[in-house]
Amino acid sequence: MFAGCGTALVTPFREDQSLDEEMLRVLVRRQIDAGIDFLCPCGTTGESPTLTHAEHLRVVEIAVEEARGRVPVLAGAGGYNTREVINLVSELHKLSVSGILSVTPYYNKPTQEGLFQHYKAIAESTSLPIIVYSVQPRTAVNVEPATLLRLAQIPNIVGVKEASGSMSQIASILARVPESFTVLSGDDALALPLIALGGRGVISVVANQIPSEFTKLTRAALNGDFATARRLQRKYQALMEVNFVETSPGPVKFAMARMGLLQPVWRLPLVPPQEASRQKIDGILESTGLLSGVHA
Repeated sequence: MFAGCGTALVTPFREDQSLDEEMLRVLVRRQIDAGIDFLCPCGTTGESPTLTHAEHLRVVEIAVEEARGRVPVLAGAGGYNTREVINLVSELHKLSVSGILSVTPYYNKPTQEGLFQHYKAIAESTSLPIIVYSVQPRTAVNVEPATLLRLAQIPNIVGVKEASGSMSQIASILARVPESFTVLSGDDALALPLIALGGRGVISVVANQIPSEFTKLTRAALNGDFATARRLQRKYQALMEVNFVETSPGPVKFAMARMGLLQPVWRLPLVPPQEASRQKIDGILESTGLLSGVHA
């Protein structure tokens, strides 16, 4: 269900900082029209830590409404309080989401046993499929390959979004987990090599800007057409990199605003990119032909 290219959706805000529901619907329709494989609202890229509980549910509800069953919706539901995560998962289940993307607990830094028990408790609370989100650079916690192997034995823990940045760890995971366990890249630039090692796809930031192109890259790699995948990788590598020139989703939302896709609004503690970063982003958008108008 969660193979191919999934988009880690940004959350658009109005100038008064309120949720821009109309623009969110437009963005979701744009993704689906471009052929994206699945959608991931309310993750890190969606600024989920700054959404109220009601906004979190509303963003997911809109994504489900606009998807209308055409693509799966993998809703974000993670955090450092296991009970709160379980309660959120229960509410998301009622919205008919297809699955849950759950980031590792941050700040309280659980042990590997703590991570296992955290995800086990979430899985036992729901029948929804769960994708573990391992992103040590943001959370200071790494889900080690041995822990993922244990988690893979739980029937509804079906995969991992692997964003450690370590190809060695990715290779180790793919060598250990069952073939039925879905390994997705959490780093756009590493999606191609991850697929070459046996991974199933990517949950992407850059797909917010170029959903059609990045879906083509992902599908080409999955189909063994690495010449096409490498060509697209070379074309958009700089865009993938500049999206992280500052803390994401600062750069990607700035770029999308320059493309006419949303208002350049973030919620504190995120702020607009600095001038040097803005110039760099503009240069890459121009060189890839993305400043000329909305790009599918």
